[in-house]
Amino acid sequence: MPLQPRPITLSLRQTCLYYACRSRLSPLAGVQPRHQQFSGSAYRFETAKAADAAVPLRKQLKEEAKQRKKSAKSAKSPGNNAADPLLDKWELTVGIEVHAELNTAHKLFSTARTSLNAEPNEHVARFDAALPGAQPAFQKATLIPALRAALAMDCDIQSRSSWDRKHYFYQDQPNGYQITQYYEPFARSGSLTLTLEDGIDPNDISEPGATGLTIGIKQIQMEQDTAKTALQPPSTYLLDFNRVSHPLIEIITLPQIHSPATAAATVRKIQSLLKSVDSCVAGMETGGLRADVNVSVRKRGSTGDNNEYSGVKGLGTRTEIKNLSSFKAVEDAVTAERDRQIKVLEGGGVIEGETRGWTIGSTETTRLRSKEGEVDYRYMPDPDLPPVLISSELVNHLRKTLPELPDSTISRTLNDFGLSMKDAKTLFSFDDGERLEYCAETIDLVSNKISAQGLNDDQNQAKVGKLVANWVLHEIGGLLTSDGREWSDLTITTEELASLLANLMSKQITARVGKQILQQLYDEDSDDRISVDARIDDGNLRLRPISREEYIELAQSIMDENPDMVSAVRDKGQKGKTMWFVGQMVRRAEEGTVEAEKAKEIIEELLFP
Repeated sequence: MPLQPRPITLSLRQTCLYYACRSRLSPLAGVQPRHQQFSGSAYRFETAKAADAAVPLRKQLKEEAKQRKKSAKSAKSPGNNAADPLLDKWELTVGIEVHAELNTAHKLFSTARTSLNAEPNEHVARFDAALPGAQPAFQKATLIPALRAALAMDCDIQSRSSWDRKHYFYQDQPNGYQITQYYEPFARSGSLTLTLEDGIDPNDISEPGATGLTIGIKQIQMEQDTAKTALQPPSTYLLDFNRVSHPLIEIITLPQIHSPATAAATVRKIQSLLKSVDSCVAGMETGGLRADVNVSVRKRGSTGDNNEYSGVKGLGTRTEIKNLSSFKAVEDAVTAERDRQIKVLEGGGVIEGETRGWTIGSTETTRLRSKEGEVDYRYMPDPDLPPVLISSELVNHLRKTLPELPDSTISRTLNDFGLSMKDAKTLFSFDDGERLEYCAETIDLVSNKISAQGLNDDQNQAKVGKLVANWVLHEIGGLLTSDGREWSDLTITTEELASLLANLMSKQITARVGKQILQQLYDEDSDDRISVDARIDDGNLRLRPISREEYIELAQSIMDENPDMVSAVRDKGQKGKTMWFVGQMVRRAEEGTVEAEKAKEIIEELLFP
């Protein structure tokens, strides 16, 4: 009787892999996988990197896109072309497939390490290179971040899932097939909740009084990634097998998206969720997350071509646009394909089911090939891999220990720190939430400092969150942007910023002085810096307020010198120019003697007696 592989059972009590028959092949002596060559009649595929000759495909595409962007600026954007008046007649439907690299130490079916920055072909196991006799060995630890991702999207975890082979032939797939979970994925029936603050199109909200919508998740499946390809002109492709068998999850939404903006917001929300639960660390900006979009249109109120996708009936014929690598690319590609399909149908044509491409800066999609189906890929169960059994105990444990999700974090930030929704979402979206953590710690420190000074009334406490958020977002953010530095390069500590802002709130310094000190802290080496208080005292920067009479005298002299500005505010209602007078008062007075708030109060009294 032939030996059969036993199921892989995953639970908290028993987390070992069981096989009735499994061989682990040790590396062969003398094998140098970094220099294997694959030759063919049409192309030569090499894994050895030619010095100063290889051009990464992603970089090449970006360079080519720069030229296209220049010419596209003078053309109409996809969202403003002639198809727009017809949008009331035609309904867009979009389904999205998101491929995300999991945060794991090892590959999906080998013990080779995962790495985004290693030298080409440094981490390649025998199975990754499809060497004869090598077999896949599922690494159970890769399932944990996948489960966290599925739970973050409220999916039903399946107690049993299995592996299938998806056959296709391309140079980046050495086995000639991809191992995936087509028939029995590990997670089904999830959902995403998106609000207007997530960037969805308001027209997609159909229920009166609602502020958001729900997008269904059909399933989430694990699968292996492919090799990375770099073009060496004119016809040589260099292959990096480090990425082969890197664990991926494919998140498949239901076709319930009806606008380009909502499509982009959906991908953005998925990335945010994946990062928040530590399932993924690399986003679209580094190639760790890619999206395929399925686009169809139909006349509103019609049954389309009576097509059915993922249980949704009456849709038009769909096309698929693959490998979109940014949120803007998702929005622009959906817009371009929507407009193309409407134009074809309005002209009496027929939409063909096909795979299409879209490039950065383009205003239209291009045909790549006919759309493959289940028969074309010749799906079959993988005979080398047993099914995966997931215990409810493990699922419950992961659900209880799941990190805080973005919506909860933003809600808590709004309640605890009094930030605006815009500031809270902006802080959360920057630097994987590190800027928000920095802000939260600074708020606590400032609150403690002003409390110690007896300034802990409710009015001051309410100002702390907004003040800190403004300085972190705009003042520190502006400094970083001005010289192209990253958040990780910042050396200003939360204690230093808190000390500066506490002095500002207690009216020990002016905002102008505070910005000067912040610039000094930003420019100086952290090892040689003196404290904020010492800096204020040594520079004689503490506020030396002038009297009310001196405020009035200074303000009146500026108003007398600028009658046109006074007329603009009083007679023409241009109240925004009030701050111009405030700026003049701060500049003309001796350093550290005029507070902007007090100056504004005096100016308004004189302008509007």
